[in-house]
Amino acid sequence: MFKIIFVVAGYYFLGLFGAFIGYLIGSSIDRGREYGLGGINPLGNDHRKTIFLETAFVLMGKLAKADGHISKDEISHVEQFIQKMGMSTEHRQQAIAQFKRGSVANFDINPTLNEFMSACGNTSNLKQILLMYLTVMALADGKLDPAEHTLLEKIALRLGYSAAEFKQMLDMLLNQSHFSQGNTSSPSALEDAYKALGVSKDNSDQEIKRAYRKLMSQYHPDKLIGQGLPEDMIAVATEQAKDIQVAYDLIKKQRAKQ
Repeated sequence: MFKIIFVVAGYYFLGLFGAFIGYLIGSSIDRGREYGLGGINPLGNDHRKTIFLETAFVLMGKLAKADGHISKDEISHVEQFIQKMGMSTEHRQQAIAQFKRGSVANFDINPTLNEFMSACGNTSNLKQILLMYLTVMALADGKLDPAEHTLLEKIALRLGYSAAEFKQMLDMLLNQSHFSQGNTSSPSALEDAYKALGVSKDNSDQEIKRAYRKLMSQYHPDKLIGQGLPEDMIAVATEQAKDIQVAYDLIKKQRAKQ
């Protein structure tokens, strides 16, 4: 966005040379908005992909062990999760190894979170996607038990979210999961749809559209890959985007009848 503004302004005042200078300045600002101070990703996307993969599955292992033991159902859910992602053989082996590491009794997740924040802390999308993956994992058995909730909140706080922000995000993810099968016929479907988008029936059409677009932008494959999400982990993010789309379509349909 800033790249275009500075190119136009530079050309207006200084001609082609000004446009070139504007391009450099604008590009630097745009990169800064994506990667933080300095406008560059000094670690490179490959490093970020490795760190994201390790962090996600270490924390999934920790979540699975949150209640003291890992059930066969939870192991099956992890296998299905990996299969759903369509992971490469190499990434699958890495994921299983990290999951086992995180599931070790009394495993300390703080060094893992510190490393993740060092590599990915300036990319809000990756932090949100990480929480989404973990919540999907926690809900794999159809419920979120207190130990899992406590651990998710601890992780969210370390990622920089307040308790209130975590509560809102969790509420949105829980309600988005209601639309995973395209279900819009339940009595509470419309109310769930509003919660899935983080809005209410009192919001205007324009406010709801903005909330919808913001959520969809967070799950855009090109943006996520550009920030360092492994390509074979995009599938789950795409499914989450579909749930948001179903919720938004339901709201639009109901409002059109009014």
